[in-house]
Amino acid sequence: MDKKIFTELHELRLLLAKVVGTADQPKEKQFSEEAIANAAKAYRKMTIDRGDWLTENELPKYLGPCPPWRAGAFIQEAFAFNHVIKKGREYLYYKKDIEALGQEVKAHNINLRRYKEFIDDKAAFDKKVAAAKGPAKKGSKDKRYQMPPNVNNITTNAIPKPDAELVRQDLANLKTEFNQGKYEAYIDVYKGTHAMLKFMYHFEKYLEPSLKRRCKKWCDNFNYANHALELITGKMQKMLTADCNVIEL
Repeated sequence: MDKKIFTELHELRLLLAKVVGTADQPKEKQFSEEAIANAAKAYRKMTIDRGDWLTENELPKYLGPCPPWRAGAFIQEAFAFNHVIKKGREYLYYKKDIEALGQEVKAHNINLRRYKEFIDDKAAFDKKVAAAKGPAKKGSKDKRYQMPPNVNNITTNAIPKPDAELVRQDLANLKTEFNQGKYEAYIDVYKGTHAMLKFMYHFEKYLEPSLKRRCKKWCDNFNYANHALELITGKMQKMLTADCNVIEL
């Protein structure tokens, strides 16, 4: 019985060595750290060669339109995609998980290129708002400044907030302008609260003169009014269009 167990264990060891890919190594080196690491590298190369991993340039085939620059870094950041390996200077993305993400992106009706533009545009707008409020205070033990002498009591109070109905009326007028000007073809209103100009570079030459300027001005006025309403009432007012683009963050 003991001899049979020993024989089976020996056969199991040989089988494992074949699976790991170190069967040709001396017995004492078959399961060394170096041998296992080399086997892992060989296995990874095999999976890359058989198409289990995708380069960044291949992502649009499975995810649809992607940001033109650093699309891989974007999906890692925006969707916490972490099934990634590095080969030289480039990253590779596991195909099956990219396919699954692509199905979810399609189900949620998200254009990744536009999603990236939305995030960047919203961040730029929020940065302007933050700059208007003044720099954020940062704690520091060392004083990196010097107070001028005899400088006191130089302050001001916030102006009275306007009636919220005035802002709502402004938004109503903007909606009327939006419908009458047929801006829906040129402007996206995400989540009903943030307006962005659509990409029109390739056809701008053939559009009505000043159309882009009017649409850009409308976006700025809409975002400004909705932010003002949020400051007054604590919430924005949604403007849903017939072809409303909604991104849930």
